[in-house]
Amino acid sequence: MADSTVVGQVGSVAQVTGAGAAAAEPAGLGIFGTHRGPLTVDDDFRVLDDPIEQQVFTQPCEVAGQALCESVLMVQGMYCAACADTVESALTGRAGVASAQVHAATRRLTVRWDPARTRISDLARAVGDTGYRLLPLQQALGIGERLAETRRALWRLFVAGFCMMQVMMYAWPAYVTEPGDIPADIEQLLRWASWVLSLPVLFFASGPFFQGAWRDLRRGRVGMDTPVSIGILVTFLVSTAATFEPTGPWGGEVWFDSLTMFVFFLLGGRYLEFKARDRTAGALDALMNRLPEQCERQTAAGGFESVSLKRLALGDVVRVQVGQAFPGDGEVLSAGATVDEALLTGESHPVTRRQGEAVVAGSYNLAGPVLVRLDRLGRDTRFAQIVSLMERASTEKPRLAQLADRIAAPFLLLVLLAAAVAGLYWWQIDPQRALAVAVAVLIVTCPCALSLATPAAMLAAAGALAGQGTLVRRLQAFETLAAVDTVVFDKTGTLTQDRVVLRDVLTRPGLDAAQALRLAQPMSATSLHPVSRAIALAAGPGEGVPFVEVNDTPGRGLSMQDAQGQLWRLGSARHCGLDEAILLAQGQAVADAPCAYLVDACGWVATFVMDEGVRSDATEAIAALHRAGLRTRLLSGDRRSAVDRVARQLGMGAVVAEASPEDKLADVQALQAAGSRLAMVGDGLNDGPVLARADASFALGHGAPLTQAQADFVVQSGRLSDIVLTLQHARRTMAVVRQNLWWAAGYNAVCVPLALLGWMPPWLAGLGMAASSLLVIGNALRLSRLAPVSETVTAR
Repeated sequence: MADSTVVGQVGSVAQVTGAGAAAAEPAGLGIFGTHRGPLTVDDDFRVLDDPIEQQVFTQPCEVAGQALCESVLMVQGMYCAACADTVESALTGRAGVASAQVHAATRRLTVRWDPARTRISDLARAVGDTGYRLLPLQQALGIGERLAETRRALWRLFVAGFCMMQVMMYAWPAYVTEPGDIPADIEQLLRWASWVLSLPVLFFASGPFFQGAWRDLRRGRVGMDTPVSIGILVTFLVSTAATFEPTGPWGGEVWFDSLTMFVFFLLGGRYLEFKARDRTAGALDALMNRLPEQCERQTAAGGFESVSLKRLALGDVVRVQVGQAFPGDGEVLSAGATVDEALLTGESHPVTRRQGEAVVAGSYNLAGPVLVRLDRLGRDTRFAQIVSLMERASTEKPRLAQLADRIAAPFLLLVLLAAAVAGLYWWQIDPQRALAVAVAVLIVTCPCALSLATPAAMLAAAGALAGQGTLVRRLQAFETLAAVDTVVFDKTGTLTQDRVVLRDVLTRPGLDAAQALRLAQPMSATSLHPVSRAIALAAGPGEGVPFVEVNDTPGRGLSMQDAQGQLWRLGSARHCGLDEAILLAQGQAVADAPCAYLVDACGWVATFVMDEGVRSDATEAIAALHRAGLRTRLLSGDRRSAVDRVARQLGMGAVVAEASPEDKLADVQALQAAGSRLAMVGDGLNDGPVLARADASFALGHGAPLTQAQADFVVQSGRLSDIVLTLQHARRTMAVVRQNLWWAAGYNAVCVPLALLGWMPPWLAGLGMAASSLLVIGNALRLSRLAPVSETVTAR
């Protein structure tokens, strides 16, 4: 039975140093890859059960009313979609596992498990039995792990390349001379030398292919390494038979040069693919791993001690050095700090935080050591919320990628069948060519490019947008966003300034502005709506009227019951039961200006006259959308006059005003029923239902957390130009995805017939397979650069 403290102590984001699957770990080596004394395999696995270590990669979740844990881990040893499928099937159906999903392009595993029925170490052991290794994300992305993985890949590539050159040197005389020109003993000696040089290629360089194939076959599966391994093994065995017995049934033809060449090409392609794929997720990984591993914490004596990030507590004072990220949200105790908050705001310019002002986790200190008192740590920080959004995006499988994965498995079976049929057919015609044809078919048809076509492109695009300050919550949203024809905007805080200011206060006789603000302060302080924030800011931090409870009616306003039982309302005229025409006639309202009203049991108390302006980039953003062939629509709960005024300024013709959240949802549903594909942009709590209903959705970074939870994209900067940029990039992304899919399909359509006809030798098949995957990855890397908004694509 698993330790129940696993769930209870999960709850903060920190670095972790534990890891698991010692199947690939030499004896005497620890989870860090360094010698630390004799340890058992179980010791390495049990590290993952440490509640403190779990804080970084596990958090509680609830599925269908059941309390579960959700862990995000990195899978080492993966190369393709078939590897992802093997890891998923090793976990799916196990006792205590609710779901397991692996993203092939990022090698991330998201598993939901019941701590009452299993341990995370049991799951790591199950994955380890298949030959893969589970690591917490920060450790897997650490320098030591990356260097070790790169070093192993380069050694295999070096051995294959060195042996290939030597074997080609021994095979070259046979290509440039006539039969009989080389004495038989010399020819046999060259074959023996080639055979000896092929052994390191077979037993060392080709190891990843055989290991992957054996993992799959043990589980009754056919993976992408299976046809490659069969091709390598058959080529070597037949060439060995021809070397030992040239007059035997396999003839005297040897293929050691082809064997070593296509292993070298495959390893070279896999290495370059790994580095390129690493770049596609690199921007996401760099942003998610900003926090330092250790911090300098102030002691009671006034000195400083170095402690792990996990050991920090609320109220601790830490010293953050230049170039280091702040470990948590806190208050600046030094005279001032220069901070880079690009991750949180999308703004690349440094900002100054003075003594007493707040800094946020994940932002960088740019000038001099700074003392900070920590107020929030772990999952309570804004940085942790952003990491959670990005982790979910990087572990999601887009619909097209899922389709490609489903196609890949049966396609591999067809590959094996086609190779067998081709070999048998050519055996009747020319037995010596039968082997080459069968191996070429096995190698050339491996569907790696097909499986990488979609996730590589979408991850590269998500990484580029993250660097700009736009977080992608669902990769699938790229496909829907690229197809939208209408963009629907909320008004207040979206097209207009997110911070409206209080311009004037009109009050009933006997009451002044300060008193009215004091009465409204308890209600306005509880809401994130821009109007409420403006009133709360004008009222100041003083004590308001004592109250029992405050209720928020989305899209209308607030209500409060004070300590004496009197009911107060703050919000629109409709919410307060007022007639705006009468208010205007009596001088209790202002035409063409946003107003909020305060009423008590006796009626009107005060009018708060607001001043809002259109965002500086709103006009150009709307114009850019129109140039891109998109329709725009303004959907607001504000009064008609204010909405029409903003629409005229921005050149928007379609306007819906005075709409409740239910009205907004009905309008969106009506547009969708008429055939429109919608993207919704909002920032208020009342925008949550329409953001969830729209085909694609944007939430501005300053908006309500619930609003962001419903959105596909979170624009941290709040700039409308970034919405246009994201839409443009989604179109580019889907264009690249289509190019990749067409290339993968075209490559197989051309190369498979060539291999079947015997026109493609095995080494060329290996080169073609590697080149196809590299082309797909390279094409996706074009999305790592964001095009300026002025280059907006007009075609969909």
